[in-house]
Amino acid sequence: MKIVEIHVFQHDLPVRDAPYRMAGQDVWHLDTTIVMLVCDDGTVGFGETCPLGSTYQPQHALGARAALTELAPHLLGLDPTHIGRVNATMDAHLMGHRYAKAAIDVACWDATGKVLGMRVCDLLGGAVRERVPSYHGILIASAADCAEDAERRQAEGFPRLQIKVGGRPVEDDIEAIRAVSGTLRPGVRLAADANKRWRTRDAIQVSQACRDLPIVLEQPCESYAENAALVGRIAHPLYLDESATDLATVVTAIGTGVADGFGMKVSRVGGISAMRAVRDVCAAHRRPHTVDDTWGGDIAAAASLHVGATVEPDNFEGTWIAQPYVDGHYDDEHGIRIDGGWIDLPPGPGLGITPDVSLWGDPVAVFTA
Repeated sequence: MKIVEIHVFQHDLPVRDAPYRMAGQDVWHLDTTIVMLVCDDGTVGFGETCPLGSTYQPQHALGARAALTELAPHLLGLDPTHIGRVNATMDAHLMGHRYAKAAIDVACWDATGKVLGMRVCDLLGGAVRERVPSYHGILIASAADCAEDAERRQAEGFPRLQIKVGGRPVEDDIEAIRAVSGTLRPGVRLAADANKRWRTRDAIQVSQACRDLPIVLEQPCESYAENAALVGRIAHPLYLDESATDLATVVTAIGTGVADGFGMKVSRVGGISAMRAVRDVCAAHRRPHTVDDTWGGDIAAAASLHVGATVEPDNFEGTWIAQPYVDGHYDDEHGIRIDGGWIDLPPGPGLGITPDVSLWGDPVAVFTA
């Protein structure tokens, strides 16, 4: 089995009920990149990468497609079921750009599952449940509006909430956190996510002002060093997200006592293969984590979902997907959907997604053996 064609698609994903408001940016529209691997036996695998705009992190959509153009010629003729060799080949020909490589990695897992007649979650060791918990992000708004959203989402069944904070006076953040915390039902967890917009002084002030509340602080400050400086000065567990860029950083953050948990993104770390390693390291050190992606359609959502389904419940903080903010699906029948705060695994081998390729128009690049 060999890769004989690689098709790269660009697809627009307008944000439903825009903007998606978070500290530092309002998101109105996103540009996703989809990879289709075609093999000599007719097997087709799909992958997707969709950076959250061009200012959330260094990744951006044009960079993804430029990196894929650099990589694709070297991947023709490789066996996609030898996923480790595919990743080694990508690293040998392009340093970094894990977010672009992730699309290839995911497509290889999809193709491998299809040729073996197995779901990706089963290739990863087996699903521990068929319905995966999600979590809801409460966007930047007034304290009253945040509390109203929190009440509504808990009534729907979400087991975890994440309130967006930062980019405004910390007094407003404190008020909103307290308002949402006051709505929490038994068993519902809450994270305050600043998306790296607080200064260390802000994180300390907010945490001390909310020290009586059972919350976690997610990526309060921009740099790893700033977040590390918070250890011992805040009253809450500290989760890293945007600073958790790869497996090595996760290992370091655990070993030095910086991180009590993680918000993890499949494309940021390089795909399903890298996320599997992160899952296992976090399991060994009892560090809870999410399995998400920055944005994307059914393919990106399915990749996160399949990994999330394999994480032991006590160590899992949920899978966030962009589906509530995206109109339509690539696969109308088995597209990934949140239902009552939980997500059902799709049936079928691989990712379980059979996309309508015509939705994406002509590929922006095609590579053939």
